[in-house]
Amino acid sequence: MSLQKVTHTTGRGIFIPGADIDTDRIIPARFMKCVTFDGLGEFAFYDVRFDTSGNRTDHPLNDARFTGANILIAGINFGCGSSREHAPQSLRKYGFDAVIAESFAEIFNGNCTTLAMPCVVASAADVAALRNEVETNPQTQITISLETLRVTTDGGLNIAITMPDSARDALMAGRWDPIQELLDNNAAIEERATALGYVA
Repeated sequence: MSLQKVTHTTGRGIFIPGADIDTDRIIPARFMKCVTFDGLGEFAFYDVRFDTSGNRTDHPLNDARFTGANILIAGINFGCGSSREHAPQSLRKYGFDAVIAESFAEIFNGNCTTLAMPCVVASAADVAALRNEVETNPQTQITISLETLRVTTDGGLNIAITMPDSARDALMAGRWDPIQELLDNNAAIEERATALGYVA
């Protein structure tokens, strides 16, 4: 089965404040008691979206102006902490298609790539400029181009981004899901196993 090639992502953005936002803040461990990842989206950033009584806080994700935003904008070292796949899964299920940040934890970045969710790096100054534009006009349209390695907005912002070559190549070539690659190449794997002779 051919996977979707991800060359660009377009949509509206939302800035999540804070440095070193770890995977436990993205998806608290108590919500990881699941057989599948279905339903994780509602628990993304749960402990900062709600107080201990279950009331909504003033977190950006509770701001109606950003309802439907699909591009997450963050600061430095986003996704640090544990290697739990549930963190990017919860963001994907919540509705995010890409993340722009000053830097990422490496494992988190890799886990996002296998969900066809690009993680791109911009300078602190450019993240601040993007945040300002989005918060001034939440309807701002953002385009992340993996081809040109630029982020542009309909407000005129045009910034450079970087990302690991391996992630960029996998996304643009439609080879971002290693499990699907194994399934697609099952016949060749079986043939190789038979040729080796010692693989049962």
